[in-house]
Amino acid sequence: MADRNKPHLVISTPPQREPFKPIQLARDGDKGPSFDGDRAAHGRRLERELRAALARESESDEPEGTFITFVSFAGLGLALTSLESQASGEQPELVVVKKEQTSTGPVQMATVYIPDGKKEYFLTRLSKYVATLEKDTVKHAALVEGIASIRRATIRELWTDPDRLFPAEDGQRHWWEVWLRRRDGNELHRLTEQARRRELPTSASYLGFSDRTVLLLQATIDELSEIFESIDDLAELRWPHDVASVLTEMSASEQADWVNELLGRVRVAGEDAPAVCVVDTGVQDGHPLLQHSLHTSDHFVVDPTWKKEPVHGHGTEMAGLALYGDLHAAVLNVHDVHLRHRLESVKFLPDTGENKRHLYGAVTAKSVDRPEIESPRRTRAFMLAITTPSPPRSERDADQDGTKAGKPTSWSAAVDALAFGRGIDDTSSELTYLDRTEQPKPRLFIISAGNIRDILPTDNHLIRCDSEPVEDPAQAWNALTVGAYTDKADMGSADPVFDGYTPLADRGELAPTSRTSVEFETSKWPFKPDVVAEGGNVAVSQDRLFAHTPENMAVLTTRLQGLEQRAFTTTRDTSAATAQVAALAGQIMAEYPGLRPETVRALIIHSAQWTDAMNRRVEAAPNKTEKVKLLRRYGMGVPSLSRALHSASDALTLIAEAKIRPFERENGTATGGRSREMNLHELPWPKVQLEALGEVNVRLRVTLSYFVEPNPSNRGWAGRYAYPSHMLRFAVRRPEDNIDTFRKRVNSRARADGEKPISLGTETGWLFGANQQQSHGSLHTDIWEGSAVNLASKEAIAVYPVAGWWKDRRAFDQSDLGVHYSLIVSIESPNVEVDLWTPVAQQIAPEVVIET
Repeated sequence: MADRNKPHLVISTPPQREPFKPIQLARDGDKGPSFDGDRAAHGRRLERELRAALARESESDEPEGTFITFVSFAGLGLALTSLESQASGEQPELVVVKKEQTSTGPVQMATVYIPDGKKEYFLTRLSKYVATLEKDTVKHAALVEGIASIRRATIRELWTDPDRLFPAEDGQRHWWEVWLRRRDGNELHRLTEQARRRELPTSASYLGFSDRTVLLLQATIDELSEIFESIDDLAELRWPHDVASVLTEMSASEQADWVNELLGRVRVAGEDAPAVCVVDTGVQDGHPLLQHSLHTSDHFVVDPTWKKEPVHGHGTEMAGLALYGDLHAAVLNVHDVHLRHRLESVKFLPDTGENKRHLYGAVTAKSVDRPEIESPRRTRAFMLAITTPSPPRSERDADQDGTKAGKPTSWSAAVDALAFGRGIDDTSSELTYLDRTEQPKPRLFIISAGNIRDILPTDNHLIRCDSEPVEDPAQAWNALTVGAYTDKADMGSADPVFDGYTPLADRGELAPTSRTSVEFETSKWPFKPDVVAEGGNVAVSQDRLFAHTPENMAVLTTRLQGLEQRAFTTTRDTSAATAQVAALAGQIMAEYPGLRPETVRALIIHSAQWTDAMNRRVEAAPNKTEKVKLLRRYGMGVPSLSRALHSASDALTLIAEAKIRPFERENGTATGGRSREMNLHELPWPKVQLEALGEVNVRLRVTLSYFVEPNPSNRGWAGRYAYPSHMLRFAVRRPEDNIDTFRKRVNSRARADGEKPISLGTETGWLFGANQQQSHGSLHTDIWEGSAVNLASKEAIAVYPVAGWWKDRRAFDQSDLGVHYSLIVSIESPNVEVDLWTPVAQQIAPEVVIET
């Protein structure tokens, strides 16, 4: 994969409009991969690859063995138990297993240490496999037929944290968490001696397990690679996760040293930069890490009788993450930290007491109104990490306010109306009116999914999370709802009081406190969360009686400073995750000024990917329906800053913003409406380059984002009382279609009278298919994989309307004004070097010389 150092391409050419009549979609099934190659050739090729990987690069090599990586076929697993020997003495040892997403599907990679004296262990098995192919029983078939390739390992293969955390190849020294194989008791000495020779810092303490020793080492990638080539002791590399707990335990004066060091590297955004508006308990404007990005005039309170200074620390904690994103990484970094957005603060809650629940929608509107009046031209995202607690499970059936999973409330509907762009009239102190008479001005809301507050040590946390719906107002259709996952699954640096505790969630899994939409009525309500971000983990005692979150398994952030003047603390759960995603939104708005809120939301979700742990669940799902259930648990996964901001030469992202008029009345007088028009996007496309790739597998990703006007009255949620004003869908041209055939496949009005209908059943190759493309909600995203030559003719995408309450309520229908939507389309060729970006950039602006 090439570096992501190119801008996304924004398409200014509007789509073609045409009269539209919808067609009912059909659904299709799933297909899975299988091995059917030439078995003899396969065995002999693997033997050649293994011999090449085991060959000494020079006679002076010091190690007594070799690290070899076995790679599976896409969609298949390796016979892991056959990759190491249980015999006595030094034997091949399986040290790392990880998964990687490729254009053809997920592959499993297992790295094995093979002592010099045991090189024949695998060579013999490969020989026996080939020799017995003609016999009734083929030796070692499960082992050999699961292996697609064999190669010599590098430190990349030992990295077990998410790839996005792997340090940059910038020649700088980074801290690594190094896990050593326990061999003869001298492994720590060998590592530290290697570090001493190269003058590399190491941690003063280390941690020993039964078969691993762990320490911190500061080194460049090249320096660590040299150590890897010199000794046989390395087993695993991770991102160092213990800084948060160390910092929070420091005295105020010690923390001040870290603060001053970071401030020396911070480059502040200008006054006209976009802002993340933290709607919370108030933010401490004098905090040294925040004051440069939060002007005194940008502090607001919903009620003018409240004081602006915060009493509770939650808002200040959220502000640190909303500004820096990953404050932990900023502290550890040695480079300048360039902030591209600023902060605003609205105190949403009183310092004592609480707002009545039924007023939360009005309070939210007032929270929006204050900063918009002060700075009407500023681009901003509103971050809300406050939700109303759901009833305990024991009281679920007696829910007093009558709300059920997924149904809108006054609060969630207010969020949807504000996001759609409704004006705010709060001239009366008792009434806040969301005005329909003004031209809509859409807003971006980023909201936490809400937390499970009564974690039980005996919980199966995924079952528990699936049974706990997101909290109000996280079900809002137009909000970007954020759940929590965790990469923090290491107790090594925890306080000794937690000896014997183990993480409740595995690395890369949903955080134990995160809520989902699995219990939503899927025929009516959207999937939530949309994405997930780091929210920390929970540790449980060995006897399963206690559950706590140690500091090392929480998220580092800024602290409301009291008399002690400590600058750092930790936070956790979906609020911490939401603040980090809000920071990502701020950076997108800075990178692409003028993009609509719908587009910023789309880019965040479009950039998200599932972790290895999530991918395993998705891959194991027996059909698309079960995959969509996992979408209601994980959303689209973890957003990526680099993917959200930039394209690469072999990973092209196109952005199209357009308008569509959903409905019309026949003869202009009928009460009931009908679909009005379809937009046909014929996108600039790297057709020649894709055709040249032939059968190489590539990936297409499509995201359609728009905002609906809510109709929150509970009157059946169908027809004229449906919740959304309108809904949109997309369809992508198939390889066998020309443009006219595609139009006829999508649009009944494109056909001649009596012309036979063309099936619009979902094309094979889509991950979710109709289950997601036709789902409720105001965002639809899906991923197609197939041959490049087939993708070459898929440059046409249709966007068309389906039912909503505007259609059946003439007096309220605002279709004539049109509604905005955003279409994000990506093409990736991750395994073959090909420039897809430049030819498309030249089609968009042929007079501009593109530098690659």
